[in-house]
Amino acid sequence: LKSRLQHNKGQRKQRRQALSSDNETETLAELSFESQQDKRALKALKRQWQEYLAPTQARRHETELQIRQQQQARRRLSKQLHQTVFDGYRLHNWLNETCNLSALFPTAQPPGGAGDCAAPKLIQYAVQQRLRPIALAEFWWGESPSKGVRHHGHFYPACRGKCHPILPFMLRGLNLQTWQSAAHQFQDADAPLTVYEDEHLVVVNKPWGLLSVPGKEISDSVLTRMAQRYPQATGALLVHRLDMSTSGLLLVAKHAHIHKALQQQFLRRTIEKRYVALLSKTLPSTIEKGVIELPLRVDLDDRPRQCVCFQHGKPAKTYWQVIERGAKTTRIYFYPATGRTHQLRIHAAHPQGLGAAIVGDELYGSPGERLLLHAERLRFLHPATGAKMDICTPAPF
Repeated sequence: LKSRLQHNKGQRKQRRQALSSDNETETLAELSFESQQDKRALKALKRQWQEYLAPTQARRHETELQIRQQQQARRRLSKQLHQTVFDGYRLHNWLNETCNLSALFPTAQPPGGAGDCAAPKLIQYAVQQRLRPIALAEFWWGESPSKGVRHHGHFYPACRGKCHPILPFMLRGLNLQTWQSAAHQFQDADAPLTVYEDEHLVVVNKPWGLLSVPGKEISDSVLTRMAQRYPQATGALLVHRLDMSTSGLLLVAKHAHIHKALQQQFLRRTIEKRYVALLSKTLPSTIEKGVIELPLRVDLDDRPRQCVCFQHGKPAKTYWQVIERGAKTTRIYFYPATGRTHQLRIHAAHPQGLGAAIVGDELYGSPGERLLLHAERLRFLHPATGAKMDICTPAPF
C-alpha cells in the first residue's frame, strides 16, 4: 500500500505541474481530496493490522514476562545452590583451624571456581595428610588463554579474586617467606623530577617505582610531591598518569584552566606520546611496524590485571615500530592512540598483539629488576602561548 500511495503522490505532482488556468481550482481540489483519501487508507490499514496483532503481542508480552520470572528464579536457585556448595567446603590450616569457604568472602558470595584452583587443593591435601610444604609455585602450561596473558612455562602468583582471600587462612602455622615486588622499592624521596617548567605548567620525569597518585598503602607519589612543591596551584595538577612500574614524562598543570586545556588535547588525541620498550623476544625480521587494536577491560577475578574482551572491553589502539633487534630482545617504539590501563603491556604480551612481553613485566611476563618501559617523548601545544612543545628524555635502559 505504501508503494502504491507513493506512486499516486508522484502522479499527482505531475498533474499539478501540467495544470492550466482553465480548470486549476477544480483540479487542485480533486488532487487534495485524493491525497486525503490515500492518507485515510493508510491509517485504516495500520489500525486494521494493529487490531489483528494485538492478541499476539499480548501473548508475546505474557511469555516474555514468564521468561524473565524464570530467569530470576534460576538466578536465585543457582545462587542458593552455590552457597550450599561453598558452605560445604571445609578448609584447614596448620593451626588446626577450620573454616568454610563463604566465611572467607564476608562481603559477597565467593566467585565461581573459588577453592578449586591447584594451590588450595594441594595445601588442603597436605594438611589432611599431615605433610609440611617446603615450597609451592604455580606455572602456566600450554597455549595462552584468549582473553588474558599467560606464557607457557612462566610462573604466576595466585589470582586476587579467588585465591587471595583463601590462602592467608590456609597458610597459617607455616613459616612463610615474605616477597615484595621490585616496583615497591623506590625510596629516593629527593629524586629530581622536573625537566621543564614555566609559570603555567611543569613536565616531570617520573622514576620507575614511584606512584603517579597516592595508593591505599603508599602516600609518596608525583601528585603528593607536586602538591607540596606548589601549594598555591589550582586544579587537579596531574593531567595524566603512568603505571608505577613505568618511567617517563608526565604533564603537571599549575592552574585549573591550564589543566582543562591540556585534558582537551588528550581527549582530541592531539598530544603525541612515544614510549620506548624492550621486548623479551626477537620479533621476525619481516615486520618493522604495525598497529594493534585489542579492546581491554579489568580482569574481575585477578585485579589489577587487565584482559582482552571483544564483548565488554573498551577500544584500545597502539601503533608500534621496531628500533633494533638483539639476540633475544627487540627495542621498540610505542605510539598509543588511546590510554587504557596496562595497554602497552598487554598489546605487547598478548598472542594477538606482538606475543612478546616487555622485559621485567611481572604481570604479563617475567619479573625483573624493573619494567623496561619508558615514556620518552611528549609533543603538545602550550595552552597559554600556543607554542609547539617537544620534550624528550632518553630511556635509562
